[in-house]
Amino acid sequence: MNIDLLVHEAWPAYEQRRHGGWILRYAGGVTKRANSVLAPDVPADLDAAVGVAEDFYASRGQRCVFSVGSRTAPELDAALEARGYALVDPTVVMVGSGEMPEPGHQVRVEDHPWPEWLETWWAVDGRYGDGLAAAERICTGVPARYAAVEEDGVPLAVGRGVPQGDTLGVYCMATLPHARRRGLARSVLRALVRHSGARSAYLVTTAPNLAAQALYRAEGFEVRGGYHYRVL
Repeated sequence: MNIDLLVHEAWPAYEQRRHGGWILRYAGGVTKRANSVLAPDVPADLDAAVGVAEDFYASRGQRCVFSVGSRTAPELDAALEARGYALVDPTVVMVGSGEMPEPGHQVRVEDHPWPEWLETWWAVDGRYGDGLAAAERICTGVPARYAAVEEDGVPLAVGRGVPQGDTLGVYCMATLPHARRRGLARSVLRALVRHSGARSAYLVTTAPNLAAQALYRAEGFEVRGGYHYRVL
């Protein structure tokens, strides 16, 4: 399972430029996933390639960011560190089976995000000011399903599932603060996986978020690697 490529495809930057084997990704500065360099190899002229990347992001008013995952050459990570790139946002990848119990709550599942779904997700995960339009553009850049547990028409917990061959990428898991500890996220996760019919599923969460990892582990997910970013 090439997690680096799966994440790249499931969370697509709407502007992408290739430089050799690297992909320079930009999406309005919303999330590092869609605004970073996917660099699976080390080019012969590393300094020149890094310079191209830095110019690409500088011209868009962004800091240069590299995604460093399991397929990234260790020497590239070391070279970026030597150039002053800081390590940020260590993230774990968790993988589980496509076999899931029934959700404990009624879950609405749609092929497109509806306004209230977006509002709930952004209320929890909107770390980027007025970037909701760019975030919606990223989400809808590939076919996906959107799930929510609603109460009086208000989504309390939401999630997004991206079918990718035999596996499902689970993204945008978010629960409103006052609705937590009720098993709503568990129901959203189960509904997404069951609707997909995939043999397996994966998700990513920040390494310090032990509460989320405990929830996913209780649903049969286990850590199968991770990645981090290098930011200039």
